Amino acid sequence: MPVMREMQMGILNIPMFGVLTDKMRWHQTRQGVLAENVANAETPGYAARELKPFDMEKAQDAAGSESMTTVATQPGHFSVHATSGTGFSSITDDGFEITPDGNGVTLEEQMTKVASNQIDFQTVTALYTRSIRILKTALSKTA
Repeated sequence: MPVMREMQMGILNIPMFGVLTDKMRWHQTRQGVLAENVANAETPGYAARELKPFDMEKAQDAAGSESMTTVATQPGHFSVHATSGTGFSSITDDGFEITPDGNGVTLEEQMTKVASNQIDFQTVTALYTRSIRILKTALSKTA
């Protein structure tokens, strides 16, 4: 009788889990960008930023890793720059209004985005957790 070799496969090798992980990382990175916008709401000339939308198809094909660096652009504030092979680059966000000092951050708009981002992150996390439970049930001997 042939010997069955046990195959070990990381959970991230399953495409669905890899994409869900990338989506959660995107939401975490977006939270940092939105927090930076809120923190600089009083900085003259500051333009609000946003991440490019998450592309599920591109995430399945990409095999990059996220990295963030903190750079002091002026002595009074810090800036977080997100770069990744999965499309986590930031863009200038065209807000609803610009103040006389050139600041483009509307706190109400940013806080709405923060709340929406949090809800989306919780949804993806719940989907990830339930998928793991289904996988465990399918692989268990008692199923």
